[in-house]
Amino acid sequence: MDLTYTFPKDFYWGSAASAEQTEGNQNGKKEQTIWDYWYELEPNRFYDEVGPGKTSDFYNRYQEDIKNMKAFGHNSFRMSISWARLINKDGSINDEAVAFYNQVIDCLIDHDIEPFANLFHFDMPMYEQEKGGFESRDVIEDYLAFAKTAFSLFADRVKTWFTFNEPIVPVEGGYLYDFHYPNVVDARRAFQVAYHTIVAHKKVVKHYKATYDGQIGIVLNLTPSYPRSQHKADLEASHICDLFFNRSFLDPVVKGAFPQDLIKLLDEHNHLPDTHAEDAELIKGNPIDLLGVNYYQPRRVKAKAHQPNPNGPFLPDWFFDNYEMPGRKMNVYRGWEIYEKGVYDIMINLRDNYDNIPSFISENGMGVQNEERFLKDGRIEDDYRIDFIAGHLKWLHKAIDEGCDVRGYHLWTFMDNWSWSNAYKNRYGFFSVDLATGERTAKKSAYWFNDLATTNELNS
Repeated sequence: MDLTYTFPKDFYWGSAASAEQTEGNQNGKKEQTIWDYWYELEPNRFYDEVGPGKTSDFYNRYQEDIKNMKAFGHNSFRMSISWARLINKDGSINDEAVAFYNQVIDCLIDHDIEPFANLFHFDMPMYEQEKGGFESRDVIEDYLAFAKTAFSLFADRVKTWFTFNEPIVPVEGGYLYDFHYPNVVDARRAFQVAYHTIVAHKKVVKHYKATYDGQIGIVLNLTPSYPRSQHKADLEASHICDLFFNRSFLDPVVKGAFPQDLIKLLDEHNHLPDTHAEDAELIKGNPIDLLGVNYYQPRRVKAKAHQPNPNGPFLPDWFFDNYEMPGRKMNVYRGWEIYEKGVYDIMINLRDNYDNIPSFISENGMGVQNEERFLKDGRIEDDYRIDFIAGHLKWLHKAIDEGCDVRGYHLWTFMDNWSWSNAYKNRYGFFSVDLATGERTAKKSAYWFNDLATTNELNS
C-alpha cells in the first residue's frame, strides 16, 4: 500500500555547502586558510593530490547555481562566510569579499531562497592558526570581531545564523586523530580547543542576541552511540562515547553546562582544560534559537577488549571499542553504515532531554564513487541517493508526528564539491559537476527532490 508523508507548512527544503569547498582559493582576494597551507606543505595527504584550488567555482557561477536551486525546489540554502576571505591579515575588511557575499545573498533572496549563513566551517585562517588557533584566547576575540563584522554587513538580510559547523571535527581531526591540520595528537590541547570553541560560540551568540532580531544557532554532527548489548560494560562504553562525541558540545550550547560525568572523567585523568572565572556565567546563558543536526551514520561501540597502552596518547578510545554490527547496511564507497532510524533517535533525544529545541537536519547525504557508471542518456540515475533521502525522511516524519520540533531538511550538498582530504573521490550533489569544464547537470535525485519540496509530500 502506498503511503503519503506530509511535512509541516514552511518546512525548510534545501541543501548546504561551505566556502572552502566551493569558492576556490584562486578566485578573488583571500588570505590562506589552514587547508591552503597544508596542501602546499603535504599534497600527498590529499586524495589524488587535489587541493582547494578551483573547486566547483561557486565564486564565479553562483548565479547559475542559485537559479538551479530555485528551479529544483529550494526555499533555503546554508552557505558559509570565509573568515580568511572577509578579514585581511592586518584586520581590515576585504571589500572584494563584501561585494561577493552581498551579491550571493541578494541573489538568493531574489529567488525566494532564504539564506542561512554559517561563520566557521573548518576553515581557520592561517594567520589565526599561527597565533594558536582556538588554543588561544586571543583567537576567540578575533573570531568575535569577525562575527561582528559579518553581522554588521549582512544581518539586515540574513536572519538565520550559525556560529560553527561540526565544531568537534577540527578537535578530532586537528588535535586527536591526525586527519586535519595542524595534525596534533594531544588530548589536552584538543580539549582546550573544544572548550575555547564553546566560549567563542557563546560570545558570538551573546552579541547577536543583544544587537539583532533574527535567530542564531550552531550545527552539530550528532551521532547516536549504540551499545553492542545491554551488558553494563557495553552500556558504559556507549555512555562515555556519547559524552565525548555528542554531549561535549550539545549540553553546553543547549543546557548551558558541560556533563558532570565528562568533567569527572577528564579530572580523573588530569585533562581538564584551563578556564577563566567569567566563562561559567557566559556558558550558562546565551542559549541557541535553532539547532542544525548533521547526520550521516551511527556509532556502534562495545566495552574495551584490551587495556589501552598506558604510555600511548590519551584518547576517547581508551574507554570503548568500535563495534561492527553483523548485517548492517553500508555505503561501501564511504565505508559508513546507513541507519535511517538514527535521525528519529536523535530527534526523540532532543525532544525528551533538550527541551525539544527547534532543530532541522542541516546535513544528510550519500557520497558515491565513480558516479559516471550510472550515467544514462546524459543524466546520472542516482536511485540510491533517492532511496537514502527517502528512508531518512520517513523516520524524520515519524519524529515530527511524535511531537519533535523539526523545521527542515538540507542535503549535503547541492552540487558535487571538493571534499577536504577526499577531493572528488565521493560525489554528493543533486547536480554533477564536470571537473574539466565546470558544467552542471541535474541528476535524477534533483528532479525527485523538486517534486518533494514543491508538494511538501513524500510518497512511498
